[in-house]
Amino acid sequence: MGIIWMLIVGGIIGWLAGLLTGRDVPGGIIGNIIAGFIGSWLGGLILGSWGPVVGGFAIIPAIIGSIILVLIVSFILRKMGHKKESWSSRKIN
Repeated sequence: MGIIWMLIVGGIIGWLAGLLTGRDVPGGIIGNIIAGFIGSWLGGLILGSWGPVVGGFAIIPAIIGSIILVLIVSFILRKMGHKKESWSSRKIN
């Protein structure tokens, strides 16, 4: 049950980071979970482990680290010329 709880909390943290920055995390739910896990690790390195802990994540450093990660990933994808194409803008031949 612990790993499921960590996946849920990691996904919520990644989703919150995307929501707060106004940018989508590539990969949908899996991308949110990955952003939550990596962002939590990054936030823990930068800020330490303080604040409330839920599902093994210190929430405040995790959200800040995830925001930093989402901003870095969106910057890199923008520089690489990655454009998000929506379903409605695709042309059918």
